[in-house]
Amino acid sequence: MQLFYNPSLDYSAKQFIFPPDESKHMVRVLRKSEGDIVHITNGKGYLFEAEIMEADPKKCRARIVSEKKSIPKRYKLHMVVAPTKMNDRYEWFLEKATEIGVDEITPIICDHSERKTLKLDRMERVLQAAMKQSLQTVLPQLNPPISIKEFLETGTEPGLRFIAHCQNGEKMELKRKVIADNDITILIGPEGDFSDDEIDMAKDKGYTPIALGRNRLRTETAAIVACTTVAMINN
Repeated sequence: MQLFYNPSLDYSAKQFIFPPDESKHMVRVLRKSEGDIVHITNGKGYLFEAEIMEADPKKCRARIVSEKKSIPKRYKLHMVVAPTKMNDRYEWFLEKATEIGVDEITPIICDHSERKTLKLDRMERVLQAAMKQSLQTVLPQLNPPISIKEFLETGTEPGLRFIAHCQNGEKMELKRKVIADNDITILIGPEGDFSDDEIDMAKDKGYTPIALGRNRLRTETAAIVACTTVAMINN
């Protein structure tokens, strides 16, 4: 099954017209014709089945045959991850985290961050492509970059809250702290790690220090290990 994405589609829709780029791809590349069935998601949990009525490469028109709402997960995973120096490594994290099952992503700017600007439009496209590739119907929420101080001061995230860092001190492995069916927020720092002040600030806000194994991990690797650990505990 190939999945298409359009955020404006809702459960009351009867017909749908694909935008020009997707129409061309569907007719010229995928060789779709009248009567063929295609699948579309709005990224909000709905999967639509549609029958092509007009295979026009400029304006492909389809009739909605059925719609189905996916069963919501019993938990929400919010990954709060500092941007990496190289954009492609952060995009790799976005792609894999979406495939594994992340619900919300917030880039945080830290004292040791080397990159402080991000191309959100490009990142959003990476999330959309990963959602379609993995045949999911919920698009992760991508928030604008924010400083860690501002993030911690804006409010308390629900559920379990963790901060992964490389400094010495008392820490337990994440897999021993995760409780199934609970919302989870995990802070992952930049290549230079969180500063001592940032760690203390997070602890004051109720974030528990955790380890992600014995080895020192890159930012994007640590984030994926955290996503995988949470998914395994909840599956």
